[in-house]
Amino acid sequence: MKLLFLACLSPKTGNCTTAERIRAHIESAGHTCELRDAADFKSSAEVASLIEQKPPFEGAIAIHLFKGGRLLLGEATVPSENTQVPFGVVFGGTDINEDVKVEQKRAVMEQVLLKARFAVAFTDKLKAEAEVFLLSQSSKIYVQPQGIKTEAAQSFCWSEFLRRSGVSGEDVEDLHVFLLVCGLRRVKDPLYLLEAFSEWHTENPLVVLIIIGPKIDPVFTEEVEAISKRSAGVYLAQERSQEELHAAMRRSAALVNSSVSEGMSAAILEAMDLEVPVVARDIPGNTAVVQHEVTGLLYSSPQEFVRVSQRLLVDGELRERVVANGKRYVEEHHSLDHEREAYQRLVDTLR
Repeated sequence: MKLLFLACLSPKTGNCTTAERIRAHIESAGHTCELRDAADFKSSAEVASLIEQKPPFEGAIAIHLFKGGRLLLGEATVPSENTQVPFGVVFGGTDINEDVKVEQKRAVMEQVLLKARFAVAFTDKLKAEAEVFLLSQSSKIYVQPQGIKTEAAQSFCWSEFLRRSGVSGEDVEDLHVFLLVCGLRRVKDPLYLLEAFSEWHTENPLVVLIIIGPKIDPVFTEEVEAISKRSAGVYLAQERSQEELHAAMRRSAALVNSSVSEGMSAAILEAMDLEVPVVARDIPGNTAVVQHEVTGLLYSSPQEFVRVSQRLLVDGELRERVVANGKRYVEEHHSLDHEREAYQRLVDTLR
């Protein structure tokens, strides 16, 4: 079966990583799956034209109901022809958490969900949100958590990473590095903690915050760069490969999430798999996987972030507990094999 897969691929995002993993699952079942960047298409007519090419695509999948799904609504280049192919969608997170608040986008997403053969939500909460905001058929929405696989670079040099990130001094091995992994865009809110963290760093120079991730929003990136430079103890690192990022996570005191909205944070799950404590903002997408003081720590304000992080550094029993429970949670709920089997079954419904 020849499938078209639409997702936001450039710049590198969490959805891109998810799409590449799902494509591998589909192709392992013997299908052909062509992954294309949704941003390359201005309208569903352009996608319809692509689908018509010989040999034609027999089905399609899109990540994100609005950014990808709207392109599959089937605008024929020849009015008398029906170019719509059977398709399924995967919720991206911001589609259900943010885009539903815009009436025009919500109307489009309702049409996408109505015509889709299936929809995938990463969490029960995301499915419930979709059912509240969109006129959907509940039986069509499947909950399939993301599958997680981590691989840390063996040749990674921690001291060099710190130096290249701007961290100087002779006692770098004694530092407590909090690693905030995110694409630089407003919904990830990397500036949320900077003032409180800088105050903490002034009191305890051994704690530092390193922000790392792709520069998705150029204007916002400039803002983050400027504010980071004048914030004591805060550094902005260059994007690294996935293997190098995982190696940096392993050496960190904690993985930090400060997002306003999340579907399901792969970085949080990867940190759990790597046995790194997670300190995450208390939002629905995060609380679906982080249970406070069980699989990680949650905070609702910058001041609370500092309090729970301080406790993490001195309470060895707490640290050991959240690390062990986080690792166990990922192994039990985010199996790569289970994810592969689920998507292969769903693709069969497109025949």
